[in-house]
Amino acid sequence: MSSKTRTVLTAGVLAVALGLGATATASAGTPRTVSGKPSDDVTRIADFYGAYIDAVTDEDGGDLGTALRGHYLTAGFQRKLAAWEDKEHADGVLRAQNVPLAWKVTAHGSTAHRTEAVVTLTWSRHSTSELVVDMARDSRKIVHIGEKGAGAR
Repeated sequence: MSSKTRTVLTAGVLAVALGLGATATASAGTPRTVSGKPSDDVTRIADFYGAYIDAVTDEDGGDLGTALRGHYLTAGFQRKLAAWEDKEHADGVLRAQNVPLAWKVTAHGSTAHRTEAVVTLTWSRHSTSELVVDMARDSRKIVHIGEKGAGAR
């Protein structure tokens, strides 16, 4: 075997070995999954926050954020939210002037008329805030976002 053939073979073996090593490393671990049901109110709240945060991040608020508010929030609550935003000079859905890095929605109970969830927004490695979101069970629209649930006002 010539030295040229040996070099090509060695390079080929190394390329395959490195390729297999990279594949094994990349596929190690369990794949992430996200699930939900369109009939579940907590899933619906999570869907809204995920889509809204994406819209604000991608469009800086834009038309999609407004459309999402129209779809997921009652008309009455949209008016209350607009008044809060005018007074506070912040985004009423996020209760902040900036956009969180991550979000999590946790069921917090329900009544015959409402489903309540806690939305945890992550702003940095050591900074989070919590919002309580209430959704009407009949319309499946958000009727309240605040530091406390609608029933605690």
